[in-house]
Amino acid sequence: MDTAVKPQGCTNLKLRQLMRRVAQHYDAEVGKTGLKGTQYSLLSYVAKLGPIRPGDLAREMKVDASTLTRNLKPLVAAGWLMLQSGADGRSRLVTVTHEGREKRQEAQRRWRVAQEAINQTLGEANVVALHALIDDSLARLSPAPPGEINDD
Repeated sequence: MDTAVKPQGCTNLKLRQLMRRVAQHYDAEVGKTGLKGTQYSLLSYVAKLGPIRPGDLAREMKVDASTLTRNLKPLVAAGWLMLQSGADGRSRLVTVTHEGREKRQEAQRRWRVAQEAINQTLGEANVVALHALIDDSLARLSPAPPGEINDD
């Protein structure tokens, strides 16, 4: 007799529900700075990697070029990021401004408040376990390099 517990429900739906709830929590806190969570992330990537070509930034963030372009516009308009000429006349570089670094630091403080609240609400041991499960799942779901058979 098979007494193993079988998964119930749709994993995709459950993960999307969790992601929405967690994102709402972070967005509410980071939003106090006037930034959306995606904008804070973009500002952080440019602060860490910039000056950087938009194509390279899109690859690093794992977003397509049109999404990146759309997300850059409000940050450039606010004066937190700027587009500069690159090595040749056709290339561009995304750079964080002084004001952008200050805005990122402000948002980072709010992000830490959100993270601590998640840790407290879920319990630190559960957050550590969740991170481990997510990391393991991502590794298992990542496509195998060409020519490699993944038969764990």
